[in-house]
Amino acid sequence: MKTKEQSILLGHGSGGRMMHDLISDVFIRHFANEILSEQTDSAILSVGSSEIAFTTDSFVIHPLFFPGGNIGKLAVCGTVNDLAVSGSEPLYISVSFIIEEGFPISELEIIVEALAAEAKKAGVLIVTGDTKVVNKGKCDKLFINTAGIGRMREEDRLISKAEDIQPGDVIIINGTIGDHGMAVMNARESFNFKTTVESDCASLNHMIRQMLDKSAVKFMRDPTRGGVATVLNELVEKIQLGIEIDETSLPINKGVQAMCELLGFDPLHIANEGKVVIVASENEAESILKSLQNHELGKRSTIIGRIVSDHPGRVVLKNETGGRRIIDSLSGDLLPRIC
Repeated sequence: MKTKEQSILLGHGSGGRMMHDLISDVFIRHFANEILSEQTDSAILSVGSSEIAFTTDSFVIHPLFFPGGNIGKLAVCGTVNDLAVSGSEPLYISVSFIIEEGFPISELEIIVEALAAEAKKAGVLIVTGDTKVVNKGKCDKLFINTAGIGRMREEDRLISKAEDIQPGDVIIINGTIGDHGMAVMNARESFNFKTTVESDCASLNHMIRQMLDKSAVKFMRDPTRGGVATVLNELVEKIQLGIEIDETSLPINKGVQAMCELLGFDPLHIANEGKVVIVASENEAESILKSLQNHELGKRSTIIGRIVSDHPGRVVLKNETGGRRIIDSLSGDLLPRIC
């Protein structure tokens, strides 16, 4: 086993290498089956003659309210996006609440209203749920658990498996990176940076469906915990090819860039909640960009890199001076509790 720690650390929930090792060494080892071994954002399941996507998620963010959203909106966006990037049409979600004794009902209602509004906007129904209340001090105010079901189309069922990626394929993202993680950190730590950075928290299913109706993509993943770097490293490990990223093409808000420079963070490791990383053939790139840029959530979509045959299993960043550096997965705990 790679996991040598005797106790769970915050880094085991970071979305990076420590979390990957924990999942492989403990959960996959005991739960192993053909469906789970795919380790995709949603499980693709056969139900009679049809296929569905099924996902689950938990939300423990601190603080509960942050610029651009709150835990209720986040719970819907995170669940819907896991279904959408798997190529499915999100239909139904469950919502379960674990509430600490003493939590203000007025705040709970604000969160529930935001959750309901985002579900309506995404076009999904909340069809079941559960509520538990625990003694004061036994959880941090409020945790939310969700599950989601989406309908698969035959032509999209392999998107999450990354089976047909070739050298020369392009890597596209639908906008600026790192907004969510830095907005949450600024709200939590009270750095009082004079910045207008807001979370990018948004449900992407309508934008993704609009794109898939016109273009073919080979892979999609939403870069949440661990950021874009972790998604790309997981991808090269799976396909045993390399990736080259052009630093000058990375869309980053000035406020996020400034905060990262001051705090010593790499924006590629910062969480996002309204972004999708897409891999497609170069022939499809123009069509995909046009579709994304015609949607409000994709106006800053751009090509950030390519799949290459060089340095298999490695993600390499090319900077504007011609230098190169290896971009690894997040190794430990960078931004705790950002989702």
